Amino acid sequence: MEIKGKVHEIGAIQQVSETFKKRDLIVEYAENPTYPEYIRFEALQDKTALFDSLKPGDEIEVSFNLRGRPWTNKDGVTSYFNSLVVWRLTALTGTAPAAGDAPQYAAPVDVNTAAGEDDDLPF
Repeated sequence: MEIKGKVHEIGAIQQVSETFKKRDLIVEYAENPTYPEYIRFEALQDKTALFDSLKPGDEIEVSFNLRGRPWTNKDGVTSYFNSLVVWRLTALTGTAPAAGDAPQYAAPVDVNTAAGEDDDLPF
């Protein structure tokens, strides 16, 4: 899943255990600019470094997995929790577009061939 939004807040790395760490990212998602939503994403383990170069106000595209799990308390009552786990971030170039302007995106990079190498695929 993917959404585009603006970085609102970047959390500190939380060392949950000796071998597990996570980090939160709050993204302002404005499908309706009058009523923006503030969505919490989390990065786990080595993906926490994805947030290092971000700053509040940056326009980004977040690729994430939706995860859910049950938890049963000592009284036998079950609650359900959802997590949005980031696996890729793409910084969108420039700042917020002016009204009526199309958003600007980073130029794609071909990582499939080395420099000077011809691609012989027919498609």
